[in-house]
Amino acid sequence: MEDSGLQTKGWTIDVVSADHLNKPDVGASIARKWFDVDKVDIIVDVPNSGVALAVNNIVKEKNGVFIISGGGSSDLTNAQCTPNTVHWTYDTYMLAHGTGSALAKSGGDTWFFLTADYAFGAALERDTANAVKAAGGKVLGGVKHPLNSSDFSSFLLQAQASKAKIIGLANAGGDLTNSIKQASEFGIGGGDQKLAALLMFISDVHSLGLGTAQGLNLTETFYWDTNDQTRAFSRRFQARMKTQAMPTMVHAGVYSGLLHYFKALEALGGNPHDGAKVVAQMKELPTDDALFGKGSIEPNGRAIHPAYLFEVKKPSESKGPWDYYKLVSTIPADQAFLPLSESTCPLSKK
Repeated sequence: MEDSGLQTKGWTIDVVSADHLNKPDVGASIARKWFDVDKVDIIVDVPNSGVALAVNNIVKEKNGVFIISGGGSSDLTNAQCTPNTVHWTYDTYMLAHGTGSALAKSGGDTWFFLTADYAFGAALERDTANAVKAAGGKVLGGVKHPLNSSDFSSFLLQAQASKAKIIGLANAGGDLTNSIKQASEFGIGGGDQKLAALLMFISDVHSLGLGTAQGLNLTETFYWDTNDQTRAFSRRFQARMKTQAMPTMVHAGVYSGLLHYFKALEALGGNPHDGAKVVAQMKELPTDDALFGKGSIEPNGRAIHPAYLFEVKKPSESKGPWDYYKLVSTIPADQAFLPLSESTCPLSKK
């Protein structure tokens, strides 16, 4: 908060937090209480697309501000867009067209999806399948698994039997790391079939270890070791959080999104307690910060900035703790996300 400079100008900034337990009804209930009882102005982050979509409706109803960093469904800036919402860090379209298109164009032209059975997984599979087909590839099939699964053996055996060149993992967190570990145990991913981690954070790579994660491709919008500014922020993050872990792109997105929100409030001369008005001001101001670089917020609420296709290093290539990625390609800001002309959001037509 101190980086906004507002506290030194007499502003008071209060922070509350809660755990939505990955349940949309719980997330919606928390959001409603925050607006009705605690008089919050803004909700940020909200990992889990199902929860984010539920909270999205409450924020619009209460005319608050919603900056999403952890939730990934591209529906948040398409059919489910609102004038109160900004989708900051990444989305399923970006992941699909970063990792999916790159692999399909480089020979991985047949796919089988292992998908988490909730809103995020469905959106990620849909967007990646579209990207693969657009690149000339084919989808041979797919299977859905419950959120927070522990046994992926039957799903992985179906994927293996498909003979698809790429097994697309449309899941995240513990589901992603467990499916990769179990695939390794089955000998899947090291030969003719390769795994594609469609949403993978640096914390997941750390959990897996380079021995297991090496060679995986992934798309992110922030990496701690990109330049002097990202390294400086990441060292501050470690010190403040009293951790050895490096920040993920979701951490970076919460920080950058809030900084831009505070810039909008200052430009308005104070807090109007009118979410749609604040978001409109956020869209007027170009985005520019040390972590994501220069960009903008489009009429549909999509924050536009560069994305990066990485490959996970081999253990022998890593020079130290958290030195995990090598850059494959940079996706320019105007190409990383869904073109506004293709958006189904009514706001994009204005």
